[in-house]
Amino acid sequence: MALQDDVGTGPERSLRVLARWRQTARVLVEALPYILQYEGRNIVVKYGGHAMENGVSENFAQDIVLMKMTGIDPIVVHGGGPQIGQMLARLQIPSTFVDGLRVTDQAAIEVVEMVLTGTINKQIVTGINAAGGRAVGISGKDGNLVIAKKLERMKMDPKTLQSRPVDLGFVGVPEKVNGEVLSTIINSDLIPVVAPIGVGSKGETYNINADTVAGAVAGAMSAARLLLLTDVEGVLDREGKLIPKLNVAEARALIADGTISGGMIPKIETAIDAVEAGVSGAVILDGRIPHVLLLELFTEHGAGTMIVKE
Repeated sequence: MALQDDVGTGPERSLRVLARWRQTARVLVEALPYILQYEGRNIVVKYGGHAMENGVSENFAQDIVLMKMTGIDPIVVHGGGPQIGQMLARLQIPSTFVDGLRVTDQAAIEVVEMVLTGTINKQIVTGINAAGGRAVGISGKDGNLVIAKKLERMKMDPKTLQSRPVDLGFVGVPEKVNGEVLSTIINSDLIPVVAPIGVGSKGETYNINADTVAGAVAGAMSAARLLLLTDVEGVLDREGKLIPKLNVAEARALIADGTISGGMIPKIETAIDAVEAGVSGAVILDGRIPHVLLLELFTEHGAGTMIVKE
């Protein structure tokens, strides 16, 4: 099907085509300084399981490939909560949550690893490769990429009002990220796609929150940006307007006064940890927007809320 600008003949058609290419040139001119700014730098992108409920977004895959083609080194870290829940239900394995974290026993961790490192990881790899990239899927267990320890969580007993430890099973937090594993992949001109599974000191398998892994990876790689794709516009003020930029002190103040609440709190805490670990900026983005990664990286206005250190 022909583009509208290409329909017809004569001077009018030529003017329409010229106007379209002038617009393309303006876009390229605007993007060039940002392409040069990020050339040779790592960009860590967290791609959530909710964004994959209808499969890997073609726009997302194209953005990752274009980033690589312009000299950026993207690292994708993905989640998979909804898909894990569906598989556990199908296998009739009970699933409970404490403060938003899935309690993961021995039966559940086997399913978690299967879904994350198998189905979801390979879907993303396939999507990126289909868009013209060269992606390779790994988990935090491969090459001891993510050394983890058991997550310790306290919860208040409503009857005694005393805090007591809660056993979340095989739920972990990163202790160390071995960045040389990712550097080896990147230096081979490949795009790493990381499943958020960690390995303990005794070879235990741990289920780790994908945002947390993405932040730890970004810090270990001294990334230029950590991009957290979610299903909201970003951080909103009390009037519901997007806040384009916050420093760490401002973000903590908004958590304290309740402006930032619910599921946004752990994302902001991940962003804060990342920038304090040396990441230049962490951005909360609405992954539902077509080509939101390119809009954030290659335009002056960006597309979400950026957290910076100062």
